[in-house]
Amino acid sequence: MTNRLRRWLAPLPPMVRRILILLIGSTVLVVGILLLVLPGPGILVIVVGLAILATEFAWAEALLAAARERA
Repeated sequence: MTNRLRRWLAPLPPMVRRILILLIGSTVLVVGILLLVLPGPGILVIVVGLAILATEFAWAEALLAAARERA
């Protein structure tokens, strides 16, 4: 998944790419948090949001690694 995302975003300038990843990843992460109290796969969506954010941000990669260790 990350290779596809990187190929799709490669032609964009680095700052635009980081902002786009931040918006998409944050949106998925917030939806996952909402799904913790609503019916749905909240934990799975949170992990997907962190995986998207981890393509550009080291802090998200660390959180994703910690989530994988717990799982």
